[in-house]
Amino acid sequence: MDGARVLVVEDDPAVRRGIVDALRWGGFAPLEAADGEAGLRAALAREVDLVLLDLLLPRRDGFSVLAEVRRARPALPVIVLTARGAEEDRVRGLRGGADDYVVKPFSAKELLARVEAVLRRSPARPRGAGPLVVAGRTLDFDRREARFADGGRVDLPEKEAAFLAYLAAHRGRAVSREELLERVWGIDPGNLETRTVDMLVARLRERLREPAAAPEVVLTVRGEGYMLALPGGEA
Repeated sequence: MDGARVLVVEDDPAVRRGIVDALRWGGFAPLEAADGEAGLRAALAREVDLVLLDLLLPRRDGFSVLAEVRRARPALPVIVLTARGAEEDRVRGLRGGADDYVVKPFSAKELLARVEAVLRRSPARPRGAGPLVVAGRTLDFDRREARFADGGRVDLPEKEAAFLAYLAAHRGRAVSREELLERVWGIDPGNLETRTVDMLVARLRERLREPAAAPEVVLTVRGEGYMLALPGGEA
């Protein structure tokens, strides 16, 4: 996680400077935005590993920024920063797709710990790779869609896109169901049946127009888990 790029979207200069300094001290590479519009542009246009997002922002509020980020970059981790301690605001942020929240005032130690924890459990995404072509399908993680050779396209739900992104980041090896539950779902694999992964794969294969008898994109490795086919459809 050293060197991970963290975008700080905070309108208060003193608070923003304190967060940026703490991130640098913690080994991260911080980026800054002073309002919601600038923050959204930076999150969508730059390669960012995590967003620290204030809710009370000029030009565009944090909830609106969160909604747009979730639509365009579903796998990008977001931690909400807010002075609001009300439960409804925290719940709204989490239901809107935030991975965690920190209520002001907070210590630098707490903030760094939460950033590290969210990055650890967030699904990896192929860094800077752009769309990935597998067995004639173009998988676009930023747009969260798959495109076909005949010109067709299909939107990928958030969890299916995150699942594919994780397999893409670990190409060349089979990923166990337990690892997928922990890293993509963010839960203890002991608390959920592994059929959850199999059901998602079945839905995803149908969405990707995969032959039922001979999958071409998401391959099953008996006794081990799943892996993404290599270019040309090779295992």
